[in-house]
Amino acid sequence: MKIVLSIAGSDPSAGAGIQQDLKTMTALDCYGATVITALTSQNTLGVQDVMAVPPQTVRSQLRSVLDDLEVSAIKIGQIPNRQVAVVICEELCNYLSHRHVPVVYDPVMISTSGRRLMEEDCVSFLLANLFPLCTLITPNIPETETLTGMSLRSSSDFDAVGRLLVERYSASFLLKGGHSASSSMVDRLYCSDGTSHSFATEKVDSKNLHGTGCTLSSAIASMLAQGHDLQSSVLLAKDYVTKAIIGGKNLHVGNGNGPLWMPLSSSFFDGSHSSE
Repeated sequence: MKIVLSIAGSDPSAGAGIQQDLKTMTALDCYGATVITALTSQNTLGVQDVMAVPPQTVRSQLRSVLDDLEVSAIKIGQIPNRQVAVVICEELCNYLSHRHVPVVYDPVMISTSGRRLMEEDCVSFLLANLFPLCTLITPNIPETETLTGMSLRSSSDFDAVGRLLVERYSASFLLKGGHSASSSMVDRLYCSDGTSHSFATEKVDSKNLHGTGCTLSSAIASMLAQGHDLQSSVLLAKDYVTKAIIGGKNLHVGNGNGPLWMPLSSSFFDGSHSSE
């Protein structure tokens, strides 16, 4: 069984963050390990409070896991502040210097309800120090605009920004289109080898979308851990998330933006996948 490490914040309502990462990894036949970066108080109605884990505790968690477990992929989610970012970059830089392990970073900055999950002075540090360590970075439209200062309104905007990011950081980028006003959602993958790919799906009418970004990035990391290439990993993960959204659209968990429902791998791998 492949081991996937999630470095992320905790969601006590279990729809996002570490808890959702673990559910996704387990459903996709991986063993999930965790390093908690922040404790949040949140539910389906929003985020009420955030407390960063002390950086020395993040460091000790990382060393405990990486010194003992043979990790096949790493997923990174919420990084609350610069101090925690420094620790993560230092430990990963050392770890990756003698191992080839794919790293997927979902740059969580602001919750759906509008609560800031990352301090502003952390962004420039991550751009300079974490992005170059990553295999894939998966920002949504608002996150991409924050990271680049550029607006995304058209396909040509996505292409210009995607190629700029790849050139600047030598990583691959999946620019997610879920925040677009269109009835169809197009995610665009810009690879570090210069190729690009589009993945189009129809939007599912559901009020239960809590944790979709966490689910997607964890699923991609799980696929990479199992030996799939990047394009296949994104394709499989996107289909998995679509099925999880469909499966959860009639759930009644909480009073707001509810969770997805995680299909097990045995019911997921039916050979039916879509891309452009």
